[in-house]
Amino acid sequence: MTSDVAPAGEAFVWIWLPGATEPVVAGRLARASDSRLTFNYGQSYLARADAIAIYEPELPLRAGLIEAASKMQLPSAIRDGSPDAWGRRVIINRIGGRDEGELAPAELDELTYLLESGSDRIGMLDFQASATDYVPRQRQNATLAELMESAERVERGVPLTPELDQALQHGTSLGGARPKALIDDGARKYIAKFSAAADIYNVVKAEYVAMRLAARAGLDVAPVKLARALGKDVLLVERFDRAPKEDDWTRRGVVSALTLLALDETEARYASYEDLATVIRHRFVDPAATLAELYARIIFNILCGNTDDHARNHAAFWDGGTLELTPAYDICPQGRTGGEATQAMLILGNRRFSQLSLSLEAAPVFHLDDARARAIIAGQQAAIEAHWDAVCDEAALGGAERAFLWRRQFLNPFAFEGFAAAPG
Repeated sequence: MTSDVAPAGEAFVWIWLPGATEPVVAGRLARASDSRLTFNYGQSYLARADAIAIYEPELPLRAGLIEAASKMQLPSAIRDGSPDAWGRRVIINRIGGRDEGELAPAELDELTYLLESGSDRIGMLDFQASATDYVPRQRQNATLAELMESAERVERGVPLTPELDQALQHGTSLGGARPKALIDDGARKYIAKFSAAADIYNVVKAEYVAMRLAARAGLDVAPVKLARALGKDVLLVERFDRAPKEDDWTRRGVVSALTLLALDETEARYASYEDLATVIRHRFVDPAATLAELYARIIFNILCGNTDDHARNHAAFWDGGTLELTPAYDICPQGRTGGEATQAMLILGNRRFSQLSLSLEAAPVFHLDDARARAIIAGQQAAIEAHWDAVCDEAALGGAERAFLWRRQFLNPFAFEGFAAAPG
């Protein structure tokens, strides 16, 4: 079977300007001769007094064709709005009626993924086949049970019914590999994260516990809550890129750290906290506070066993002129069998061990002296120990589940090897 969707030759990029509840067309993505995508701003957009760059320096606000960097198929700020593994599985299921393993990669390209994914994507962009008519791709209100049933069918490679397809399509633009969907209750918008068939422990509750403990430890994190559907746990993460306005929503621009670092997906292993700190020092609002917050997030990731801190799991708000760190998200303890662990991003030089001693050595990169860095570490350890039982109670985490996480993911002894408390 081949896809019924003919490859698109172009897509128009629509943008929600700051404070706006309706989008305007910003420009056009088109396929170049080498299959890479080029972008150019529209004349009408450039003529607007309130026009902003989609992201600078990658897509500066100017006339003319803008090519993606030679190593990239499309501009990274555009790729931030494209679906990742989970969204692509859903799209493939809908188009091909089967799992992605049976669909030739060449059958679907980046333009197809942009045009087939839901319109309520993270950030301020959407993608349309028309430059004049904006038609959002979104589902009718669906229950968590419907969304979960849809996700389970996609995981099994079972074709979705039209009703379930419509329910799940809304979340196809989301990043990440785990099952998820978008919902709202009228006053707030949420990302609903479901369990996966291959989970060997309650990942949903583990992420809830980590996010709640991160907040107790003083980090700026996205609010979370737990729900139940079809007898299973669902994590609801409140979206920070939307704000209600006059019975509608405004959208905030968001760019990933991968975009900030000008790296392609294939270069993600080279992403470095040192390089991200350099970007923050030169380009962010309130760099001193931002550096301290980022350092605190590194510490918490080490203490809670979140080794999936890759460059798409850090992001910044972009308003056309300034950058500001978003609340933390996707803080999820990862499965661990032994002691030794490494972070997804380099911490100092070419080292990435999940150890406090390394993070302490890196403190000057974040303009922190030894005493301040140690205070952050001690404060977080104390907060985790003090609030562990209360937060586990919130999550209704059983004794066996707590024992599985404690000292394995949370406060693993490996994190403390080589780390000595400051002399008293």
